[in-house]
Amino acid sequence: MRNAGPVGAPGMPEAGMMPIPKKLLVQGVRDMVRISDCRMSGTAFGTVVLHVAPEAAVGGPLALIETGDLITLDVPNRILSVALDDAQLARRRAAWQPRFDKAARGWTRLYQEHVLQADLGCDFDFLRRVPDFT
Repeated sequence: MRNAGPVGAPGMPEAGMMPIPKKLLVQGVRDMVRISDCRMSGTAFGTVVLHVAPEAAVGGPLALIETGDLITLDVPNRILSVALDDAQLARRRAAWQPRFDKAARGWTRLYQEHVLQADLGCDFDFLRRVPDFT
């Protein structure tokens, strides 16, 4: 699940509780890894990787993933990787287009331009700067 991070949703709603698709349930699959740039409740279930940053909506790694790509999750070694070479990733990045238009003005424009990514707390960048009064 992508485009559900701070900018893409917007506001990073609690959207990560993704059920297993019915076609997999009928085959006996009871758990699957879910990878997303969203957040979800701590009461949800299953194997999840959340808060992928930067998020897909701003061109992060999930924006480049396509159906059929082989993704490897190695929890003990804290590695999440996709089996694509640098050239393929570069081609996909060059072809990538945002899925939303930037707001022309107002609160939404301010938010889109200044909210930080999940790994930085989704705060506004201008609130993190220390004023220099010298």
